[in-house]
Amino acid sequence: MTPSVLLSLVGLLLLSLVSSQTINYPVEDLTNRNADFAAQLYRLASSRTDDNVFLSAFTLSTALSALLSTANGPTQEQLLQGLSLTGLDPQTLPDLFQALRSAVLQGSIVMNLRQGVAILPSSSFSVSSTYLDLVQTKFGGNVQSLAYTSPQEATDTINRWAQDQTGDRVQELVTNLDHQTQLLLATTAFYQTRFSPSFNSSFTQDERFYVDRYHIVMVPMMFRADKYFLAYDRSLKVGVLKLPMADGTAMLVLLPDEDVDISTIEEEVTGEKIRAWIRQLKKTKLEVQLPRFLLERSYSLRDILQTLNITQVFQDDADIINMGGAKGPKLTQVYHKSVVSVDESSDDITAGGGANIFSTLPPRLTINRPFIFIIYQQTTGSVLFMGRVIDPTKK
Repeated sequence: MTPSVLLSLVGLLLLSLVSSQTINYPVEDLTNRNADFAAQLYRLASSRTDDNVFLSAFTLSTALSALLSTANGPTQEQLLQGLSLTGLDPQTLPDLFQALRSAVLQGSIVMNLRQGVAILPSSSFSVSSTYLDLVQTKFGGNVQSLAYTSPQEATDTINRWAQDQTGDRVQELVTNLDHQTQLLLATTAFYQTRFSPSFNSSFTQDERFYVDRYHIVMVPMMFRADKYFLAYDRSLKVGVLKLPMADGTAMLVLLPDEDVDISTIEEEVTGEKIRAWIRQLKKTKLEVQLPRFLLERSYSLRDILQTLNITQVFQDDADIINMGGAKGPKLTQVYHKSVVSVDESSDDITAGGGANIFSTLPPRLTINRPFIFIIYQQTTGSVLFMGRVIDPTKK
């Protein structure tokens, strides 16, 4: 049996296991590794700003893994390490990612999630048809050669692509491009929350949100009384609330105690910690108040990736095959922009019937100070997005 036939059989086996709702160990292992990478990326991004943060971790790991599949030598080894994929066979990684994507993007989540991944080499480099097909079929991405010698034309092309991928919800993914650019990665995503049970807009009213001890803003605060899953991490002094959504995903809201700085929680966020919080959740009657917010965040991630020791791919001797040979192209930049809309939206025509009435008044959890949120797919546990809300009145 040839290696190509063997890999095809492995891919078919993984896909059949996923389609039957059985997440096998290799896919589960990749899911956990992606969560580890997402947590590392979030910690680095949040440590560089005091503002709101929002990242589509899944699109970023997809794009970088697609690039890893065309890398060799130290370039490949660094990507494996930086993506928390050390020990995995790069030959089987595309099939694993295809299986994971099939599990994550199944069902109604596709209606609420719009995303795109693009590998964008300079037109001066050749790209093999094999790699074009691999990126499209295994990673759900696109490869397109651009004439960076005409920076404005290349900029317009990338921005139109981002608009098309997100239904016009992401604008201006890139602004200024260098005419000497050799290779770019572009990732973008838009997500619309549809909570289940949904919040009823008739109960939404303006409430105080304490940005810090000296700064208070008024925000539309959504409300619902229901049975929710809740946990409390005593070691970190942070509450964990699970808000399920109609598409099979869920949002974890991490609310530090009033005397705890959010940065101390962020320093402890890891893939294992996220999984532990999910395991500890217990159902309880609760009144929940959550601010309505819209986040739109852009990032150039070269510096952050180099902090993760992904450096060789940015050097002149980057070992990228199928695109111009072993001496290039080098990766110039990784652009990322994602948008999330958190509101009372619902696909359920019966939703909005009001809050549940309990015989005794349940405790109220009001998310009225800076918090972290994680959106994950419940079947696989895949982390799709991570963010931080410091001021919900700002994008």
